[in-house]
Amino acid sequence: MKHRSHRNLRLSIGCALLSALWLQPAVAQDPPEPKNEITFTSWTGPYMRSQMLGFVRPYEEQSGDRVHVEHYNGGLAEIRDQVESANVIWDVVDLTQADSLRACEEGLLENISDISLPNGADGTAAEEDFVEGALNDCGVGVIQWSTAFAYSTSAFGDGAPASISDFFDVDTFPGARAIRNDPTVIMEWALMADGVARGDVYGTLETPDGVAQALAKMEDIKPGLQIWSTGREPVRLLNNGDVVMSSIWATTGATASEEDGAGFEIVFDGRVMELDLFGIPKGSRYKDEAIEFIRFASSTKSLANMVGYLPNGPTRRSSLALLSEDTLAKIPNSPVYADSLSIVSDAAWWADNHGRLEEAFRAWLSETVQQGPSGTTR
Repeated sequence: MKHRSHRNLRLSIGCALLSALWLQPAVAQDPPEPKNEITFTSWTGPYMRSQMLGFVRPYEEQSGDRVHVEHYNGGLAEIRDQVESANVIWDVVDLTQADSLRACEEGLLENISDISLPNGADGTAAEEDFVEGALNDCGVGVIQWSTAFAYSTSAFGDGAPASISDFFDVDTFPGARAIRNDPTVIMEWALMADGVARGDVYGTLETPDGVAQALAKMEDIKPGLQIWSTGREPVRLLNNGDVVMSSIWATTGATASEEDGAGFEIVFDGRVMELDLFGIPKGSRYKDEAIEFIRFASSTKSLANMVGYLPNGPTRRSSLALLSEDTLAKIPNSPVYADSLSIVSDAAWWADNHGRLEEAFRAWLSETVQQGPSGTTR
């Protein structure tokens, strides 16, 4: 009986303790502070890496927000589909200048003309710090870049190609060429190679005769022509000996030409200068967060950081002072190439005329043209 009494006593005490714990009100705990999340979409490959290290990771560390990263191959089809279906899943997109202007005109992007951007690190007002064309109603500039052409170093002797005219001279420089799957650049090149002054290129392309002139010049490189869509394809085509010359994004090419096994060199004569800008798809649920990301990513320091990983030209003049001499010598808008022929792509003109020239370009390509292998971008 003694043992049973002790056991009953222990059970009574245990029940009392459990009842006390059960009846005790729960201590309210604050939920963890939610963090904002946005989706940033850009070109993949070395270019995306430069952005990840230049400003995406630093932004996450400073803000505590999460940035999801997606990639695409440019154009407006995916943005248009998201906006038209009211299913916008991208919040910030890296766009070419022509696509930025076209998307803005079509109502596919948010108007951010009132965005308050930080001054340059040297105190210059943002409106004066950004290069011409880097700010529009729907976009904030990221980089200046260019398309140049490269040639295989094993294909030619001492007389290597040196001008944009040489790209079309298949008699002096025989062999297959490759161009991007787009009418931009190649049509400007064709006219410049055919003797049209760069200041008259777009006026000439305004006319049916001018378009015919460009296409006729392009016939010179039609035999064996290969088409590429993503930035590393020309590198493989040249290194594999599939072509002897190819158009190439200059920064991608300059970096790849220093890799082990590379067998090509870049020619900057005739390069076509372009811009990339950030935009926010219309209907983004995180517009405010997207604007904060753009403010950070387009600052003097962020752009200089990005360019340090891949030598594109920063769109802020104040960023140049933060670049090393080695990087300055590699950027497409470097004074080193001031004496070489170049043309600034007229993005507004292309925004108005791309559809018309793309139709002509596709018709020209209607005969069999080889497609290059798929690959990573920029």
